[in-house]
Amino acid sequence: MLLLAMLTAALPAEASNVDDRISIAIQSTKTLMIRPLEPNERDILSVYQLIYEPLIRINDNYLPESCLCETWEPTGNGKTWTFHLRSGITFSDGTPLTAKDVVATAQYILDRARDEATVQKGFYQNLRYFVKSISAKDELTVQVKADRSYYGILYAMTFPILPADRINQDNPPGTGPYMITSFEPGNHIYLDYNPLWWKNAPQVKHVNFFCYPTPQKAMEKYEYANVDAVFTRSVAAAQYKNGTSSVSLDYRTSQLEVLILNESYAKLKSVNVRKAIRAAVNPDKIASSVYLGMVTRTDFPTIPGTWMYPDSFSSVFVTNAAEARRLMEEDGWGDSNEDGIWDKLTEDGTELLEMNLNLYVYEEPDNDVRIEAANLIKDQLDAVGFNVTVIVDTYTGMQDRLTHSSGNCHLVLCSFSMDVCPDPGFLLTRGNTGNYGRYKSAQMDDLVKELRTCATKDAYQSKLMQIWALFVQDCPLICLYYRGGTVLSRLMYTTVRDIREYELMRGIEEFKP
Repeated sequence: MLLLAMLTAALPAEASNVDDRISIAIQSTKTLMIRPLEPNERDILSVYQLIYEPLIRINDNYLPESCLCETWEPTGNGKTWTFHLRSGITFSDGTPLTAKDVVATAQYILDRARDEATVQKGFYQNLRYFVKSISAKDELTVQVKADRSYYGILYAMTFPILPADRINQDNPPGTGPYMITSFEPGNHIYLDYNPLWWKNAPQVKHVNFFCYPTPQKAMEKYEYANVDAVFTRSVAAAQYKNGTSSVSLDYRTSQLEVLILNESYAKLKSVNVRKAIRAAVNPDKIASSVYLGMVTRTDFPTIPGTWMYPDSFSSVFVTNAAEARRLMEEDGWGDSNEDGIWDKLTEDGTELLEMNLNLYVYEEPDNDVRIEAANLIKDQLDAVGFNVTVIVDTYTGMQDRLTHSSGNCHLVLCSFSMDVCPDPGFLLTRGNTGNYGRYKSAQMDDLVKELRTCATKDAYQSKLMQIWALFVQDCPLICLYYRGGTVLSRLMYTTVRDIREYELMRGIEEFKP
């Protein structure tokens, strides 16, 4: 701690604006080749973001905006989408960008995702759920056919575009602001400005990434001032938030932490019991005391502060111990033996049921505080009359437990990696991949089906709000927060509002001090 204090004291009083270069420490040991369609490390995606560009980007308001395509329009009731590419764009080697490159890139992703013999289906495999077929109508026109009208298809068109003849090759050229000039696996990736980029030249001409085997090693290099910036998801980075030595660029990950309520367990079938649990749990306290604020609080499986988040329902999710007790009493629970645990007689009056719940939790290499969060949830529930036992499982054990719905798996603290498309159906429809709580609602099933026939933003938003209203009413699961991370930097390199996982250098190409 003394060493850290000395290092911190030696740092400049505040971050200065970047000049023409910046160096960043990242964690990378597995990237042996530059394969932008098959990334196998989180930090590497933020490197690729600077080299390769998609048809469509997601802006600060989480809405689709044009990138390599200039315009697009749906036809045939939204089952066909036509994308018009910008003219005059070339890859960094001078090869012109054409519709054939877009089609070839998408087809490579689709073929890999649809191949039953392929285990690793690729980072962009969800494209198969959106695109039925894709074709080039002319040099600058791409046509996409889908099984249904669906606004969400625009979010799927955010994969990087590669030259058609080099998709399966190492280090293909991109159309982005930078290109790789030197790559040594496990050591460094050096980027220089791409002089053929189709926008104005960025101020930062050189971006150098240095690779380290662990997050701790990367942080150490930052602390010793060997690099200008570091990517980190460690809660230890919170110590820098209020300091004057670094600028802290907080970002939201795609990792949504939730408390699953297993409705196949008889005591959790009652919506009153589920709502009582929701009223007793205090996510804000967990966020501040366990994660030290390095999370983005959310009550729904969509991103707060965006067009898809129902702010009007936020008052429903206020932590209230008295309300939790009222809901339990309304459901017929009491404490007949005065042991502090909710109980009630079975309908035939022959057995006294107690509200004993098992809370399962597992650890991940990049989340070493989840068990602490589970214990805090236990304390919060115990305080209002539940009797919770925390059980720690392995990641693979938990996968098996969730898949097969073990009878004593009552509550589960876990996370979902949310797709770029704002579609909660996989969590909420019966029989779906993420519906581990066995929630069943014909009304919810219908709403999700209808959502997936909305071809405009307004229609999509309206249907999402109906889904969230039912979500509030039924309480199928409890959303807690999106895990967060921080880019610690001595140099200010961006002014964009929404720094997000996989795009941690977002805005550097347009930064002007």
